[in-house]
Amino acid sequence: MATVHFIQQGKGGVGKSMIASMLYQVFRLLEKEVVAFDTDPVNATLAGFKEFEVTRLDILKNGDIDPRQFDALIDAIMEQGAETHIIVDNGASSFLALNSYIKENNIIGILEESGHAVFFHSVITGGQAIGDTVLGLRSLALGFPATPIVVWLNPYFGEIVMDGKSFEEFKVYQEFSEQFHAIIAIPQGNKATIGKDLETLFAKRQSFETAINSGQSIVVRSRLQRYRNELVAGIEQAGIVG
Repeated sequence: MATVHFIQQGKGGVGKSMIASMLYQVFRLLEKEVVAFDTDPVNATLAGFKEFEVTRLDILKNGDIDPRQFDALIDAIMEQGAETHIIVDNGASSFLALNSYIKENNIIGILEESGHAVFFHSVITGGQAIGDTVLGLRSLALGFPATPIVVWLNPYFGEIVMDGKSFEEFKVYQEFSEQFHAIIAIPQGNKATIGKDLETLFAKRQSFETAINSGQSIVVRSRLQRYRNELVAGIEQAGIVG
């Protein structure tokens, strides 16, 4: 049985591709078979990681998103072998289009009938985008009430708090908590040290492994290794590795 991970959030620039890259690396580190697809029609960030094997799907036709182009994605997913983790990094601009396609074509049912497990992954970020990301998560939960969602908390842009309440106190959590398979808090640290290390890592589209084995400062490499270990522990605890 393969496991399909759809990375979905209607707000752009909140860390979807970062999450996709983290999943890819952790699954590989845990010696799992991984296949990745980038369907973002505007910013194909995941496909920019040259160390990763990522298939980019062009879903634009004459400047508009063509939902029929998703047929190729589902065909490719169906071809994957058992025990494979399939990551689909989707862009904010195609959030509604992909969700509509999945719903109208009973894609979840087709995948599950073929023995695949399906997870949606969505991100909640702090700062100005917190409200928009909550709305995106709520839309996903409402649209697919039978599909488990992994919620990623990304406090990089600010603390994930609204009206003095933490995420577990948000209305969206109270309403859909039974559908949330797991909550993964993206590890944080000093923005002047590990924060800068990660900015450089992702700006270069570089893997943790390459950076850790590079010739840069041993302190930087040590920080990145500790960060990666925290990430592995969080993903393993979420119960999605299999």
